[in-house]
Amino acid sequence: MKQNFLKLLVKNRRISAKERLAQRLGYMGTAFIMMGPYVLSYGNIGPVVYIIGGILCTPQVWLAKQWNLVAVNANVMVGYAIYLYNG
Repeated sequence: MKQNFLKLLVKNRRISAKERLAQRLGYMGTAFIMMGPYVLSYGNIGPVVYIIGGILCTPQVWLAKQWNLVAVNANVMVGYAIYLYNG
């Protein structure tokens, strides 16, 4: 009974090549964003790492239609681009 209920909650489908690529880019972008605080004090490389992370994460959240995370990624990219420009 419990197993049948759990199967009803999950939709079994194969993801497309576009979704697979977006997921892999998202993982790499997340790693760049996680690495960002540790390299922020090394001159201009820190903001560049954040910008690259935001760019790489955006396709995954765009395809998933997670618009709040798209806005966060855009904010990260624009904010650190301004920081890099002024610094």
